[in-house]
Amino acid sequence: MISNKKIYDLVIIGAGFAGLYSLYKAKLAKLNVIAIERASNVGGTWYWNRYPGARCDVESMQYSYQFSNELQEEWEWTEKYATQPEILKYANHVADRFKLRENIQFNSEIKSAKFNSDKNHWELINNTNQLIKTKFCIMATGCLSTLNKPKFKNIKSFKGEIYHTGNWPHHHVNLKNKKVGIIGTGSSAIQCIPEIINEVEHLYVFQRTPHYTVPARNKPLKYLKGKTKKYMREPVGYDNDLFIEEVKYNYSNFRLKAQNSVAAMALPINHQSALNVSKERRETVFEDRWNKGGVPFIAAFEDLNFDREANETAAKFVRNKIKSLVKDSHVAKLLTPDYPIGCKRLAVDTNYYESYNKPNISLVDLKTTPLEEFYEKGITTSKNHYELDIIILATGFDAMTGTLFNIDIEGKNNIKLKNKWSEGPKNYLGLASSGFPNLFTISGPGSPSVLTNMIVSIEQHVNWIFDCIEYMKNNNKNFIEASLKAENEWYKHNQEVSIDHVRSSCSSWYIGANIKGKAKNFMPYVGGYSKYVEKCDEVSKNNYQGFILK
Repeated sequence: MISNKKIYDLVIIGAGFAGLYSLYKAKLAKLNVIAIERASNVGGTWYWNRYPGARCDVESMQYSYQFSNELQEEWEWTEKYATQPEILKYANHVADRFKLRENIQFNSEIKSAKFNSDKNHWELINNTNQLIKTKFCIMATGCLSTLNKPKFKNIKSFKGEIYHTGNWPHHHVNLKNKKVGIIGTGSSAIQCIPEIINEVEHLYVFQRTPHYTVPARNKPLKYLKGKTKKYMREPVGYDNDLFIEEVKYNYSNFRLKAQNSVAAMALPINHQSALNVSKERRETVFEDRWNKGGVPFIAAFEDLNFDREANETAAKFVRNKIKSLVKDSHVAKLLTPDYPIGCKRLAVDTNYYESYNKPNISLVDLKTTPLEEFYEKGITTSKNHYELDIIILATGFDAMTGTLFNIDIEGKNNIKLKNKWSEGPKNYLGLASSGFPNLFTISGPGSPSVLTNMIVSIEQHVNWIFDCIEYMKNNNKNFIEASLKAENEWYKHNQEVSIDHVRSSCSSWYIGANIKGKAKNFMPYVGGYSKYVEKCDEVSKNNYQGFILK
C-alpha cells in the first residue's frame, strides 16, 4: 500500500481519534495522504487499553466528534460513561462511515523521521524498512500511548503471567480463583480493581501513593424513542435526568458551552469561593456534587484549583468519605492522600473504596514496605513474600513525550527531538517545535490536551493545522517552522501559568515525575482551553505570527 516512489502531501502517524479526524480532513482537502498505525485496527488508546473496567471519565454525550452533524445524530451511546468496547466500536464506525481505512497502513510502525533540508520533505522509515517521503507530517501519536514499565528487579524470574493495563490482551484473561497482584493505584487500577475483585481468589494491591477518586454514578442513558415531550430541557453538562433527545435538541449550543470553557467540557460551575460560604453550605455543595458524581466535583467552587486553603476543604471532604466508606481504619488511612485534590488527575470510579471491604483483598503499602524484587512465585517486599499467579502492572505511561521519543525524529541541522527536549519539551502552542519544519504535533506538550475533553482539543488542533496547510497552499508557501523566539516565549508563559495552579503542586505524570530520569517540567497548558483557542486564532489571523513561512 505504501508507495516508495511518490512523495505524499501528508503522512499521519497514528489512527486513534486524532489520526482519524486528520485523515478525514486530508481526504476532504484532496491531499495525497496515508496514515501509519502500529496496531491492527483503529482506536488508538481505546484499542490498547482494554483492561477490565476500562471506560471514559468524560460523559458520552461530550466524548465524541462534532465535525459531522449526521454522525452526532445517528450514533446512540448506551451509558453515561462509555465503556472501552463501545468507544472502540464508535471509532470503527467513524472509520467505516467516512471510508478512512483505504488510506491507513495497519501493523506498521514508524521508527525514524528525518527532515531533508535540500528537498524540503520528511523521510520516514517504518519497521519493515520501507522509505516513505512526505511534504508534511502530523504526529497523531497520542499523549498516553507509551507504557511506563518500571525496571523491577528480577521481573523475568516470575513464572506466572504479567499484564499491563495499557496493553491488555485481546483474548479473555482468566482470573477466576487466581491469586492476583496489581501494582499501582492510579486511574486504571481504580477502574480495574472493582471489576476483578469478585472473580479472583485474592487480590493484593501494591500501592505507593494513594489517589483521589470520586464516584461516577454511571447509569444507562434514557431515550424518548419517538415519544413526545412538550418541553425540552436545556442540558448543563453531566445531567442525570435528561433524555438524550433533549441533549441533542440544541446540540450546537451545548457544544458551544464546552468550547467556551476551561476544560473543553460543559459542566455545572459554581462561581462562589469555598472560603466565602458557611461550613454548612460548603458541605452541602460538596455532598451534592459527590452524589451526582463525576469530575464536576472539582468545580464545586471556583477557587479549588487556585487557592490551597479552598482546595483543602474539598480534599478534607473526600478524605472523610474514604474514612466512612472503608471499614478498616488502617486501610482507610493508607488509601487517604495527603496532597491537594486535583493535583494528580482526579479519577472517577464505581465502588473503588468499597472494594477494600471485601474479604479477598489486601492493600500493601510500598512506602513502608518497599517492593524489593520479583521472584519465581511472585513479589517480595521488605517485609513479606507474596505468592501470585498473575501480576497486573497498572503503572501508567510515559506521558506526552514518550511516543515521540520512541521515533528517531531528526530535524534541520541534524537536531534530534529527543536531544532538543532533554531538559523538557519546548513546543510552540503544542503544535510545532523550532528546528522541525512541516511537522505538527496534535495535543502535544504546551497545549491543554490531557487537562481537557481530548476529542474537543483534538478537533481544534486538526482544524488549525488544515487551515494552516490551506493558507500555505493559497500563498505558495512550502515551508513552515516555529520560530525559536515564539517557542521560548510560549514555554515561559506555560510554566508561569502553572505555578499557582493545583496541577503543579505535587509529583505527577503532568511533570514527568513518574519516569526515572525524565526532566521535570509542567507539560500541558493549564491556562484554560478557551484562552488557548483565542491565542491560536490570534496567531492564524496574523498570518501565522511566530512561525517562519517560506
